[in-house]
Amino acid sequence: EYRGLVKHTGGCHCGAVRFEVWASADLHVFNCNCSICTKKQNRHFIVPASHFKLLKGADNLTTYTFNTRRARHTFCKTCGVQSFYTPRSNPDGYGIAPHCLDDGTVQTIVTEDFNGKEWEKAVKEHKTIRDMSK
Repeated sequence: EYRGLVKHTGGCHCGAVRFEVWASADLHVFNCNCSICTKKQNRHFIVPASHFKLLKGADNLTTYTFNTRRARHTFCKTCGVQSFYTPRSNPDGYGIAPHCLDDGTVQTIVTEDFNGKEWEKAVKEHKTIRDMSK
């Protein structure tokens, strides 16, 4: 258990992949405009790896990488939904799709636009993004 955080559960559309994540009930979600996030409409919040637990479906996941190969875009082999991934900005954490969480634990969502088209500049200028998985 993590003080001040709630346990969210979620997964992919078909249910083959399920996870739990400890995070605030008030989520800070990034809306990135990089090429892949735009195509997938990948909005996500970032947590440390220690706050994430895959409950089932490890054998039903596949991963897509490109460019620097630092981000690991993980998705269900059956339904194609990416409910979480490893972001380039926080390779020691997870980016969680809030729309893949089960109902009942999220109170509010604040969305911040992130200029992934100019990723290096945006990460350098952002005050907190690199520390979100700590």
